[in-house]
Amino acid sequence: MNKALKHFGIFLSVILFVYSCSTVPLTGRKQLSLIPSSSLLSMSFQQYDSFLKEHKLSNDKKKTALIKNVGKRIKTAVEKYLNEKGMADRLQGYDWEFNLVESPKANAWCMPGGKVVFYTGILPICKDENGIAVVMGHEISHAIAEHGAERMSQALLAQLGGVGLAYALRNKPEQTQQLWMAAYGIGAQVGVLLPFSRLQESEADHLGLIFMAIAGYNPNNALTFWQRMAKMKKGQAPPEFLSTHPSDETRIADIKKLLPEAMNYYKGSK
Repeated sequence: MNKALKHFGIFLSVILFVYSCSTVPLTGRKQLSLIPSSSLLSMSFQQYDSFLKEHKLSNDKKKTALIKNVGKRIKTAVEKYLNEKGMADRLQGYDWEFNLVESPKANAWCMPGGKVVFYTGILPICKDENGIAVVMGHEISHAIAEHGAERMSQALLAQLGGVGLAYALRNKPEQTQQLWMAAYGIGAQVGVLLPFSRLQESEADHLGLIFMAIAGYNPNNALTFWQRMAKMKKGQAPPEFLSTHPSDETRIADIKKLLPEAMNYYKGSK
């Protein structure tokens, strides 16, 4: 009986994957998508508001303004890119927002709908506006590529048997929230999804370079940013096969290969 159920689960997974796919911009990779856009945005806005109520916004007006200004430039670049690719509908329902919160963590993230948070702890690594643009482009790329929704769909399938988001919220609200936080980089997640997450990180690097280039930021700054990040993590980073991110060496090598393409967008933005 258990064997039969296992085979049925595998069959169901295949069916769900075939009929519940979307496509990542630029790479064209097919990805699992079990969550309707309306449900995704509704939960995103709710979780974002809850996060801001529970965390202190920075009182530094200059740094906050910098985050918002860079965010607006990347937002405009994203809109231009997707319009030219005939994918403007991916931004339907977006309500962009950029905030800086007080936290020593070197982190930033973007939820669906353009809901961005930077932690003050990442600013010393960003160093300047160019570094902020690197991080902003990368995190917004995760949202545009719908990586969080993909990870959330995988989690619903793997941990809750493929139930719908509405059911999960109603019957397992705490577990659903934990899955959501992990899917969008606000929590920590370790398990079978790690190799796929590294692919998502690489896609976000690729798109992020293009977005920052269109916004008028030299994509070469991505190299210096990740080199600074590597120095900060020296002796602390886990082996690549245990990490949701590519190793610093892999990431930097891959970015070097992508720079010629990104520089074409940078030259075109002038």
